Amino acid sequence: MIYLTGDTHGDFGRVQYFCRRMQTTRDDILIILGDAGINFGSESRSKRCRQSLADLPVTLFCIHGNHEYRPANDPAYRLIPWHCGSVWIDEEFPFICFAKDGDIYDLAGQKVIVLGGAYSVDKFYRLANKYSWYDDEQPSDEIKAYAEKQLDTAGWKVDVVLSHTVPLKYEPTEVFMSCIDQGQVDKSTEKWLDKIEERLDYKAWYAGHYHTAKRIDKLRIMFEDFDVLPGKDEYYSGEKNGS
Repeated sequence: MIYLTGDTHGDFGRVQYFCRRMQTTRDDILIILGDAGINFGSESRSKRCRQSLADLPVTLFCIHGNHEYRPANDPAYRLIPWHCGSVWIDEEFPFICFAKDGDIYDLAGQKVIVLGGAYSVDKFYRLANKYSWYDDEQPSDEIKAYAEKQLDTAGWKVDVVLSHTVPLKYEPTEVFMSCIDQGQVDKSTEKWLDKIEERLDYKAWYAGHYHTAKRIDKLRIMFEDFDVLPGKDEYYSGEKNGS
């Protein structure tokens, strides 16, 4: 079975409960839609987090968020083939997989593209207080070009999109923090996703990032909720008004 959930930020209590309730095994996949909170740029801290998940009875498939270190920069990880795409893994913990942005995967017979990354609206607060912030949190020009090349090859048609943030047109503005000046927020990733969404033939789009649960058209934003990745003929039809 393939499941989805939103950001975990290093707190896997609800994931552990979900796995117990659903009696999952390592043959099951749980997609975390960014900010899993496993990689920190600190070798010892990252290793402790991965070790804490050693008995988790599920395979994690993690999309890149904004509050986490890219596994490509961590020498503990290497890139391996996985479901017709590639993932970053630490060989000691092969059940924790990090998606390669732009790759198209075969999950349960469906074409699934991953478009991770986002801007941290708390960037300047983090820098001022010497908290972690990563300057490659958003997709680079190279990542964007790679993703678009993959979509060219696929004829701009996939079944599912997995991202961290959302196309600009779908931003849930009602949950924006009033203390943040949106005029100072870099929305280049959301604008790029807007262009992708306009061209792409897809059935469903899942994202995290906003710490809310909402559906808009064919897009679903997830946070602490869980769901099963639908089969090809089971997708939500979409509503023009978010719910």
